[in-house]
Amino acid sequence: MPESTQHKQNTKQRVALTSIFASAGLTIAKGVVGLSTGSLAVLSEAAHSLIDLAATIMTYFAVRVSGKPADEEHHYGHGKVESVTALAETALLFLLSGVVIWEAAHRLFGGAHHAVEATVWAFGVIAASIVIDFFRARLLYRVAAETSSEALEADALHFGSDMWSSIAVLIGLGAVALGYPWADSASAVIVAVFICVAGWRLGRRTIDTLTDTAPTGVADRVRAIAKRVSGVVAIDRVRVRPAGDVLFVDLDIAVSRTIPLDRVVAIKERVETAVRAAIRQADTTVNIVPRALDDETILERVMVIARNRALAVHHVTVHAIGGQLSVSLDLEVDGNLSLARAHEIADGLEAALSDELGPKVEVETHIEPLQTDGLAGRDAPAERVAQVQAALTELAANPGAVRDIHDVRVRETPEGEIVNFHCHVDAALTVTDVHDRVDDVERGLKLRFPSLKRVIGHAEPR
Repeated sequence: MPESTQHKQNTKQRVALTSIFASAGLTIAKGVVGLSTGSLAVLSEAAHSLIDLAATIMTYFAVRVSGKPADEEHHYGHGKVESVTALAETALLFLLSGVVIWEAAHRLFGGAHHAVEATVWAFGVIAASIVIDFFRARLLYRVAAETSSEALEADALHFGSDMWSSIAVLIGLGAVALGYPWADSASAVIVAVFICVAGWRLGRRTIDTLTDTAPTGVADRVRAIAKRVSGVVAIDRVRVRPAGDVLFVDLDIAVSRTIPLDRVVAIKERVETAVRAAIRQADTTVNIVPRALDDETILERVMVIARNRALAVHHVTVHAIGGQLSVSLDLEVDGNLSLARAHEIADGLEAALSDELGPKVEVETHIEPLQTDGLAGRDAPAERVAQVQAALTELAANPGAVRDIHDVRVRETPEGEIVNFHCHVDAALTVTDVHDRVDDVERGLKLRFPSLKRVIGHAEPR
């Protein structure tokens, strides 16, 4: 577990544990005072604190479980354990509210007389409860915000509602001391209302989490962040789901299908980094969707189809004849394949091009063997290298554009000799002109030495 995550987890557990002791102390004190004074309001507060005690115990175990990493059964971690705990606490809050309102109504309208004593101890316990609840709620809200803990936020709501309901009880006790005995039951009803409000707020938020309700505005924010990343053509889908202190973000982004794979990976990583930088708790998954753009050239479309079929093509020529599109290309296949098998591969490529470019397109493929890969060889003797270099120099002098034959290497392989050489060519010439001039030299050398397997010339600007 990362150090920052472990620190958060330790903080959550420590705060939850101290809440247990605070709730236990308040429960005992209010219970004793409530029984001794006969105050329904104080007893309801004691019951409220008892519920809080049970809730804080649940919270403590919830934050311990929620901190466990993902496993084979919980692929997204255990964060929602806190949400389930918060939902259980909500149910306890509503149950307590119903009991208090029932008893208060019985005392107010049932005609039964219940003597209530507004003692100094009652005022003291309730006043102390208000102070403790205030500081506990502040601490819990702060830690809950820092760790995105729903269970701690539920605890904060409990202590916050305790504080306000204790204020209502304090006012009720004051009214009882002034000679208004019904004020105790009225205060109890107010306490129940506070409990219901707290339960409603907590329940609504918890249900949103359990039903994977996306936080307001987060999806639009993620969409805007991803759109700003260079290379992203469109955002097809954004899905956001909270689980504990983690926000899982799934993104489907469209990129041009002509982009090489390494650039696609780089775009994906930039999107993930940008989202994490803006939303620290985001666990982002980016799915790439290749998209055919309107400005793709015919050549780009041909190369994409060949690449998708893992075929090597070159010398692609695209032209229109009388309004009909014609595509011709050289297709390289394993030289050991039979012609029948090679022709099947060519037919498959031609069919794919027809599907892409339209049934009326004319496609012609020239099949040639792939260049041999991984041939073992050795350097030819120096006299053989000198012989080849002399021939290259003589051949280069004829066209006049190729000069300074140098860095000549001759390697002997079981399939024949391979020659590599460098030369200088006028920098102002076009690539097509340079290719033709160097190609003339290469062909001339192969005619002079039929044993050559391949000749590769590298042109450098003069």
